[in-house]
Amino acid sequence: MIRYTSIQQLTIEGFETPFENTLSADNRWVKLSKVVPWDKFANIYIQKMRKDFGRPGISPRMVLGALIIKHMEKLDDRSVIHHIQENIYMQYFVGLSSFTSDPIFDPSLFVEIRKRIGLKDFDELNKLLLQSVSETEDQRHIKRHSKKNQAPKSDNKTTHTESKNQKNKGNKNPSQKIPNKGKMQMDATVADQNIKYPTDTDLLRTSIKQCEKIIDKLYEIKEKKGVKPRTYRRVLDKFYLSYSKKRRKSKASIRKANHKFLEALNRDIKHINRMLDEFETFPLTPKEQKMLWVVSIVYAQQKEMYDKRTNSCSDRIVNIHQPHVRPIVRGKQGSQVEFGSKLGVSLNKGIARIDTLSWNAYNESKDLRKQVEEYYKFHGFYPELVQVDKIYATRENRAYLKERGIRITAPPLGRKRVKEPETPYQKRKRKQEAVERNQIEGKFGQGKNGYNLNNIRAYTRATSESWVACIFFVMNLLAVQKFSFLLSNSMQFFLKYVSEKAIRGNLEPFSKYFQNTRKIFCIA
Repeated sequence: MIRYTSIQQLTIEGFETPFENTLSADNRWVKLSKVVPWDKFANIYIQKMRKDFGRPGISPRMVLGALIIKHMEKLDDRSVIHHIQENIYMQYFVGLSSFTSDPIFDPSLFVEIRKRIGLKDFDELNKLLLQSVSETEDQRHIKRHSKKNQAPKSDNKTTHTESKNQKNKGNKNPSQKIPNKGKMQMDATVADQNIKYPTDTDLLRTSIKQCEKIIDKLYEIKEKKGVKPRTYRRVLDKFYLSYSKKRRKSKASIRKANHKFLEALNRDIKHINRMLDEFETFPLTPKEQKMLWVVSIVYAQQKEMYDKRTNSCSDRIVNIHQPHVRPIVRGKQGSQVEFGSKLGVSLNKGIARIDTLSWNAYNESKDLRKQVEEYYKFHGFYPELVQVDKIYATRENRAYLKERGIRITAPPLGRKRVKEPETPYQKRKRKQEAVERNQIEGKFGQGKNGYNLNNIRAYTRATSESWVACIFFVMNLLAVQKFSFLLSNSMQFFLKYVSEKAIRGNLEPFSKYFQNTRKIFCIA
């Protein structure tokens, strides 16, 4: 059986739409809108705006909703606006009261939004999500142990100052009052920038092209007076074409090409400096001035590596358009070196927070103390267990954790000693704690495979940091949504179970039916 409607019979005016019906409450965007902290973001975003100047701004809900849609659907800035124009549920999600075919705002506004909302602002939203997951549990833990440590009431009357002094004397270390609780995983990764894989020859070649543009502009400003400096661009283009066609480039050919391009780049920089001395006012724009500064640094670095016959130098520039990007050696299989920002991330109850974002390579073991103190600052007590890689298990970190009674998933240092055999329970617990550290690795995989965390397409340092932070915020939103969904289902099952047992007159313990709910979200 074949069904076909001719294009001549189908018109846009006669197409029937279901807009007279109500929206489905089971739609994913309707459900997600109940989890997003709209009011908190509105307070943060409004503080970035001026109340006494300019026209009215875009609604904060519309701004945050567009960012969430962008990263959930892995869209570019223009496609986000087009998708919102075509989807009625997305329009409800961003806060529109009725369907409209007009764009909510210009796609170029995304750049300004990323400049306003940075890493710290998204971290405040992540704290709010973590608070919604663990607030009641933390309060119960603190109240339970505060009641145990309460002193018995005495009939002797004491003044307010005496009682305050007694509390201070007995509370020399307030952190010891509340025992440790919870588990925290931490690890480091790299958010790769969307740049071409850098080579010395390509970097020098790109720098020469930028210098040639500046020379052409300065010569036109002088109204083409005098003799134009010779750049030998045709000779260099012909040489680069023959060099790039070689399938296998030997070390001698690479060194020869670098030597030729170094001489050409040095000549172009001297021409530019000589031409600039002839102007009374500086003729270059700030963008061109920055490019000239970057090119000069690239020449100095490449000349140093060429003379010393090395492949590394301090603060090496790998892309002249994004000079803040640095090579970060990770030693991973398939990618020994990554180019982007290095992230120190902690995972607490399913919520991932970026504690450190650095554009330079650093040893992630230094993040442990900072992340543990952040855990204490947020919850009011230290974690019971820290699940980390071996690189975090340094002597300093072990001593720091031992002082606070925190265990670590790492073998002890020194010579192996003969110890008592483990019970089956202890063996299962040790293996389970070691395996649970993979949860943060799964979070990195979710970000890179599902939300393009390994392909950051922002241009500047600030916009790239905002891009990365927004991806982690979206992943945390989905984790909270999943947690609330399972929690509501568990409550429904509980009510059904209680009603059935109450009718039969036999109400059995029901805790075993809910013990797996907490394990799904890494809740200690």
